[in-house]
Amino acid sequence: MFSHLKNIDTAFKHIRQFSLFLIIGNVLTMCFCIYKTSQAVNNAQNKVHILYNGKLLDAVASDRKTNLPVELRDHIRTFHQYFFNLSPDDKAIQANVSRSLYLADESAKRQYDNLREAGYFNNLISANISQELQVDSTTLSGDQWPYRFTLYGTEKLVRSSGTVYRKLVTQGEVRDLGERSDNNPHGFLIQHWEILANRDTTLSH
Repeated sequence: MFSHLKNIDTAFKHIRQFSLFLIIGNVLTMCFCIYKTSQAVNNAQNKVHILYNGKLLDAVASDRKTNLPVELRDHIRTFHQYFFNLSPDDKAIQANVSRSLYLADESAKRQYDNLREAGYFNNLISANISQELQVDSTTLSGDQWPYRFTLYGTEKLVRSSGTVYRKLVTQGEVRDLGERSDNNPHGFLIQHWEILANRDTTLSH
């Protein structure tokens, strides 16, 4: 009889151990499933599907700090191209400069006023000159806002008598506005902007 009770007790212990292992296994499996599900949801939230030419493409979102230098350079390049890509038409000049002024503070407006008072834009219109800026390089310095920059570019001025090339060098700072808009998609603002050099280099026919 005692042997029978001992066998029952041993069997009960085995069942209890098996049940405990089963519960622990289920808990671990559930935790793993929750982790993988959460990971899959996060990955899905960071992906954007784009339909391009009838093909579905994946675009992966990333932290802004990762692409900050790229965004800064693009903002600086866009501002300068709006400001310096000019055609011999007063309305077109006004439209381009107006777009550029959304991306910078009053220092850009002062530079525009100085060029206008010097007759720069009138000369483009009267001589039927179109101007296009090619950004050669943009250097960034500093590791916190506002980031300082220096831009090196080449201006191409096309007129009936030939093509003039000018070297352009500007500098300024960029600060974060904290919000984006249609007129300022990066949400940055150029400040303390000045033109260091804007001089002719070569003439081609």
